Amino acid sequence: MPATDELGRSGEDLIALWIPTKGGRVLAQRWHCVIGEIDIIALNRSGDLIFIEVKTRSSHNIDQDGVLAVTRSKQIKLWKTAQLFLVKNPKHQSRNCRFDIALVQWQPVQNQPVQSQPAHYPKTKRLSGFTRTFEKHEFILINYLVHAFEQPML
Repeated sequence: MPATDELGRSGEDLIALWIPTKGGRVLAQRWHCVIGEIDIIALNRSGDLIFIEVKTRSSHNIDQDGVLAVTRSKQIKLWKTAQLFLVKNPKHQSRNCRFDIALVQWQPVQNQPVQSQPAHYPKTKRLSGFTRTFEKHEFILINYLVHAFEQPML
């Protein structure tokens, strides 16, 4: 089994591939500073700036596919990191901003060729059927939470 870091990066890569299919554009992936890291920063087709937290889990997880891992303290850290991104990128300061969460599941693929088309997984809830295979594991976008949280109370 690959390391958790590799699985997480592959989940982020899946979302970075999915964003353009919805008319968006990825500005940064794994943007980090002294405060923390934002998995993906993107513009949607309306020009809104979206800070995306990607949670990648196996289908047998105990934190509601990663939603429970985005705690109040994690939200505050993401908010502060986003503020620093805006300070360092003033051309985006006038944009509407939001925080989304992408939930990705992975499962091993056994003896199957690499697929570039969505696959059918009857046991897995799927948002759009958007899947990709990376390093013998299938990654599936199962849910995308728009405006997942507002500015946390500091």
